[in-house]
Amino acid sequence: MTKDTAVCNVTCLHEDKVNRVKENLSDEHMHEVTALLKAAADQTRVKIISALTIETELCVCDVANILNCSVASTSHHLRTLKKAGLTTTRKDGKTVYYKLSDHYMAAFIIHALSQQKEIAL
Repeated sequence: MTKDTAVCNVTCLHEDKVNRVKENLSDEHMHEVTALLKAAADQTRVKIISALTIETELCVCDVANILNCSVASTSHHLRTLKKAGLTTTRKDGKTVYYKLSDHYMAAFIIHALSQQKEIAL
């Protein structure tokens, strides 16, 4: 005997719905969204994004201090966020400042954090 599985035995009951969804699921956009989520899917980077919602611009040294982390490690995380398009930089002499460029992702992360705080209460 086989176990019950969640496989539908009907070929396609609602072909119109299936076709409509397939038309709207572009692999190109899925790849972009996956890359954004992958870049943000790290506790340290979530902290960085959260910090940049509190202070709109922070230098690498300040972020490293906030994270209690080395400047090299912090720079790696900031570079990942910048490569994904989540942050931008501004250079003032030798100091590099980071700020959020994707406020939708920041809002998503802040919302997720607030949801978790509510669940914990």
